[in-house]
Amino acid sequence: MTVCSAALLSLFLIAGFAVQNADAQNRNGGNFGLGVMLGEPTGITPKVWTGDNRAFAGGVAWSFSGRSSLHMHLDYQIHNFNLIQVERGAMSFYYGIGGRFLIREDRDDKLGIRLPLGLNYLFANDPIELFMEVAPVLDLAPSTDFSANGGIGVRYYF
Repeated sequence: MTVCSAALLSLFLIAGFAVQNADAQNRNGGNFGLGVMLGEPTGITPKVWTGDNRAFAGGVAWSFSGRSSLHMHLDYQIHNFNLIQVERGAMSFYYGIGGRFLIREDRDDKLGIRLPLGLNYLFANDPIELFMEVAPVLDLAPSTDFSANGGIGVRYYF
């Protein structure tokens, strides 16, 4: 593991623990969710609500686009629950900004900025969230490049 990848992994862990104790809840009662995401990338995804409409969401996953690599991202999300009305539960459109890091076997690691856009649905009586998102990515290092992430997922809240 390179020094840069170790530093970024440490940042993910610190951010996760720092906001885990936030006095906030999602619409189902818990503020920490853990689940899976399928698409590009595919892996596990935690989410921590820091307010009624703000959260940090991340992913540790495997990227299959181009050369296979370990993908890590952390996004700050703002949710608008007033845009889409549903009879039961809560649905929101969200947007945000975050970072993405790819760790590759050939040490051609990439560091970039993500701009996630998505929809999520929080069940009324169950601590479950369904989501779908697309995230344009602008890689900044080692060279500038544009790509995108996207997929669907589910999280369970504790």
